[in-house]
Amino acid sequence: MSTLTYQLIPVTAFSQNCSLVVCTKTAKAALIDPGGEADKIIALLRQHPIKLEKILLTHGHLDHVGAAKVLAQAFQVPLIGPHRDDHFLFESLPQQSAMFGFPHCPVFYPDQWLNEGECVELGAVKLSVLHCPGHTPGHIVFYQAEQRLLFSGDVLFKGGVGRSDFPRGNAQQLIASIEKKLLPLGDDVTFIPGHGPGSTLGHERLTNPFLR
Repeated sequence: MSTLTYQLIPVTAFSQNCSLVVCTKTAKAALIDPGGEADKIIALLRQHPIKLEKILLTHGHLDHVGAAKVLAQAFQVPLIGPHRDDHFLFESLPQQSAMFGFPHCPVFYPDQWLNEGECVELGAVKLSVLHCPGHTPGHIVFYQAEQRLLFSGDVLFKGGVGRSDFPRGNAQQLIASIEKKLLPLGDDVTFIPGHGPGSTLGHERLTNPFLR
């Protein structure tokens, strides 16, 4: 049986969880949200006998996409996601760089936008796409159903939820995304957030103060 393994690569002063995901059957790999420190990520990739196939993005905030274009060019792989509603954030990357004190990041766009219900294939593994607006209008998450594994970006955290006070954020949309899209996946689903430790959907349903 083919399985997906993952390794977290915390990057930047924001301790953003860049995830290296690998199909064990084929050794094909993807990066989810490489937010910065491209050299660190490249060095780690070269330690593994894997083939990087694509870079997946949950949303357009700089701390999640800051190293994406550099890595895509270095490995000649496509940038995939998020939903098209985050187009304006990719246009504003230079301004985001200045605002957050990050190295300058020029404007770039994904090679492919993603929509609700689509699947991304990685070797023999499929990741389902759920559109979960609220933190940003085009935020998506990636879900591997067989392994009950979710990469939630900045929608849901252990003990918290994503901020909704950024441009075109929406607190009601964010909670609706969690309650209508994520929690129904099941209490046993483990999720890997964009920052901080992982948790399960069941634990958050019972204990997360934002979901009461």
